[in-house]
Amino acid sequence: MKTAICLHNATVLTGFSIMHNCAVYIKDNKIADVYNEERFRQKIFSPKVKIIDVNGAYVMPGMIDTHIHGIGGSGADDADYKSILHMSEVLPEYGVTSFIPTCCTAQEKDLLKKIKAITLAMGKEKGANILGLHLEGPFLSPERIGAQTADGISPVDLELMQRLYKACKGKLINMTVAPELKGMRELALFCLEKSIVLQAGHTNATYDQMMEGLQAGIMHVTHLFNAMRPMHHREPGVVGAALIHPEISCEIIGDGVHVNPHLINLLMKSKPLSQIVLITDALYPAKTDLSKTPDLYLDKCFYRKEDHVINGSAISMLDGFRNLISWGIPIEKAVRMASTNPAQIMGQKTKGLLIPGHDADVIVLDKNLNLLYTIINGQFVKGKK
Repeated sequence: MKTAICLHNATVLTGFSIMHNCAVYIKDNKIADVYNEERFRQKIFSPKVKIIDVNGAYVMPGMIDTHIHGIGGSGADDADYKSILHMSEVLPEYGVTSFIPTCCTAQEKDLLKKIKAITLAMGKEKGANILGLHLEGPFLSPERIGAQTADGISPVDLELMQRLYKACKGKLINMTVAPELKGMRELALFCLEKSIVLQAGHTNATYDQMMEGLQAGIMHVTHLFNAMRPMHHREPGVVGAALIHPEISCEIIGDGVHVNPHLINLLMKSKPLSQIVLITDALYPAKTDLSKTPDLYLDKCFYRKEDHVINGSAISMLDGFRNLISWGIPIEKAVRMASTNPAQIMGQKTKGLLIPGHDADVIVLDKNLNLLYTIINGQFVKGKK
């Protein structure tokens, strides 16, 4: 059932500007209009329109997490469509209206099970929209394995890639690869033809190897600074390439542990704002307990007990968004990083902005950045209905 909603007396963060004392009108699951309070008072609404005075709160596009393994005790690596649907139900509590479930690398039979679970869940979600799949592997560097499993890593194999793509049923949106691997150019061209966003990650690529990857369409970087060759003044690596070349976009984990906040502020000065995407890289215990994960411990993010390697983040997108602002990043820029940029880089043309015709995926935060409402596809998912 379609709901018409008008959120007024709002501070509207459109994704490219701040509009004070304004209203957002939602109709037929879309943003119908955004206008000032004077026009709101002049407009005559049908009695069926739900009118809400948000008392100056922030109204912004819903957040989009393009790299998330799990939350609330469920995750993509469960290889169970019910887990993916549970993620969808939990995420609106943290301001996320769309997400891309991310599969860790695994041997083919296990990876296919994970892919099948996500494709089965798509279209059945009751919360955040499942946009498609992110495969973090299997074509990764064994030298920069991080928390990935060694037995899931594979040399570039075009036949394997074709099997994975077929299993995804056209829903593969982005894929993390190591640009330096032999045969990567042929794989990259295959993905380019299929409109798959390729990301450099878990890579030991040199600067020159990253440049070769860039020429083949590897233009996004997975969790910049993490699981890659560190920048050196004689060998810039992938990190240096991302800082030097404005056309390369990148993910940043916003927990303050994976990347020092001062480096994030440096990144803001080095790259166009449109090229920076906030992610969580959250693992399935995020926002729940660790009772089912005896191999991990939590200290702001998850670590492996055996060797203290960072395994993944424990934050939500809302946590990361608040962190950005606490580190001095203006709220309108944080909105770009959490909502607008991920939509645009991942080719989601009707998401990430509050402009007429875009999907009505909207969140409302009070001035202390507490979540008041989450609206997905024009329907209340969290908050007063």
